[in-house]
Amino acid sequence: MNWDVILDPATLQLYGEGLLVTLQLLIELLAIGGVLALLMALALTSRQAWLRALVGGYTFCIRGTPLLLQVYLIYYGLAQVEWIQQRWDEIWPWTYFKEPFFCALLAFALNNAGYTAEMLAGAIRETPAGEIEAAQAMGMSRWAVLRRIVLPSAMRRTLPAYSNEVVMMLHSTSLASTVPALVDVTAAAGRIYSDFYLPFEAYLAAAAIYLCISFALVGLFKLAEGRYLAYLAPRKH
Repeated sequence: MNWDVILDPATLQLYGEGLLVTLQLLIELLAIGGVLALLMALALTSRQAWLRALVGGYTFCIRGTPLLLQVYLIYYGLAQVEWIQQRWDEIWPWTYFKEPFFCALLAFALNNAGYTAEMLAGAIRETPAGEIEAAQAMGMSRWAVLRRIVLPSAMRRTLPAYSNEVVMMLHSTSLASTVPALVDVTAAAGRIYSDFYLPFEAYLAAAAIYLCISFALVGLFKLAEGRYLAYLAPRKH
């Protein structure tokens, strides 16, 4: 085993650049996906049957197809459509489709939104009726109940499942390595493998980076759960 190559400053710099891309992808996809998921969750729990069916069909397709295919459909499919390419130098928003980072980010955000929306919608449906009745008894409107009671409660109860989704999305960002000109942690390991033919060392180092980030994320979510879900813990007598 040759760890000298992995510990070389140039190699560490390559991993560092890949780490920045991975973290940027993760943060931005969670931000965009979170906003979309909230809107979709409201649609999934709305009184409009057509809206529930429309968004439900979207989440079914997203959860029923591999993320890798979704990345390919956007980067090699949608971004390569001649009509879009004719406009991506001048017309917004098609200008973004010539950027590999945007194509990967779009695929990840849409995927994350589909899964998170279903989790949040389930938590909204399971809101205790007593909480809603108490809010209505105080004279709150339907939207006030949703904003001040239902959504905060649902988001807190979604934390354990959402933490798993965040870690899974971190691991899924490794698929960005399939997009040319986009160097994340996995792509950095691939370059080292191709340059020095050190597959074990290169990918083991990448795995260690993902493991450290996952450990940090799990720790942060454990702290958040301890703070926001403490009221659900069994009482000590």
